[in-house]
Amino acid sequence: MVGSSPAWPNPGGAQSGYLVEGEGRLLLDCGPGVLGRLRLQEGGWPRVDAIAITHFHLDHWGDIVPWVWGRMYGLGRDLPPPELWLHHGGEELVAAIGARLGFPEMFAETFALRIFEDGTPFAVAGFQVTAVRVPHYRMEAYAFRVEGDGRTLAYSGDSAPGPGLVEVARDADLFLCEATIGPSNPDPDELRGHLSEGEALAAFEASGARRLLLTHRPVEQPLDARFELVNDGYTTDV
Repeated sequence: MVGSSPAWPNPGGAQSGYLVEGEGRLLLDCGPGVLGRLRLQEGGWPRVDAIAITHFHLDHWGDIVPWVWGRMYGLGRDLPPPELWLHHGGEELVAAIGARLGFPEMFAETFALRIFEDGTPFAVAGFQVTAVRVPHYRMEAYAFRVEGDGRTLAYSGDSAPGPGLVEVARDADLFLCEATIGPSNPDPDELRGHLSEGEALAAFEASGARRLLLTHRPVEQPLDARFELVNDGYTTDV
């Protein structure tokens, strides 16, 4: 786990970024602080085959901006461009962001842009990945199911409770799930974007996944000791 902070960083922490290693190296999300931590861990410019972004809230994609500058002018300029997987419409979105931050083609010239479709498996970095749309306020957002070498990782991204979250984790070996909010009894008509630990546990139990790891949680939010909570730098086998 490169970074595991919620939308506001935990003290000294990086935001969402999870490196999956197998035949290749796939980074799930790339929030602020992730690039610097990868550089510190690897002693140079990170070598990843692909980056897949769950949604366009800043804490999940912000460090692809400095990745551009490092690929254009820094240590990354001599490395092959990583694939950058975005949801439908993502190319236009990053072009519009580029027009404000530098120039419209800055992302297309730095990464090999790719588009995933809801529910359609795609091959990347030696893995098969399936993106499943999940509810997250009014933002288009996805959870990822990553399969390789006979093992399955499910990653919630940011999600309110919903059937897509259960399906993406169905019988997975490891379910990495956000649990940003504390115990609550929300109004059923309230617009939702995140899970409590109890809701994460309910999705886990309904999915039949084998192991649950919680992430994306503020340090000031207490958590029952029965839950496993990841921190920046945490590593595990799937």
